[in-house]
Amino acid sequence: QVQLAESGGGLVQAGGSLRLSCTASGRTFSGYRMGWFRQAPGKEREFVADITWSRGNTMYRDSVQGRFTISRDIAKNVVTLQMNSLKPEDTAVYYCNARMMLGSSEYWGQGTQVTVSS
Repeated sequence: QVQLAESGGGLVQAGGSLRLSCTASGRTFSGYRMGWFRQAPGKEREFVADITWSRGNTMYRDSVQGRFTISRDIAKNVVTLQMNSLKPEDTAVYYCNARMMLGSSEYWGQGTQVTVSS
């Protein structure tokens, strides 16, 4: 059974930093993109960043480029999102996601709240 367990959310002032972690278990993730989505109240869930498990190729949404960094530790099965220079508009529930690059398998974590105060 695949599980994605997020940790690291919380409350921070604008300009501050948070580090989110996602511990993945239940299968090997070779051939997957591992990443983060977020959903603010009243808005649709949106892509934030992801990384290919095997090669470490990354993608970011434009609004977080240069502020957020995604990485993965293959030995520990952990994906990390380092978030710097946080803005109030980054406030959302952040979800860890794993999706097969060639196929339809996709998994989600339960989410972790990030709140940025102005």
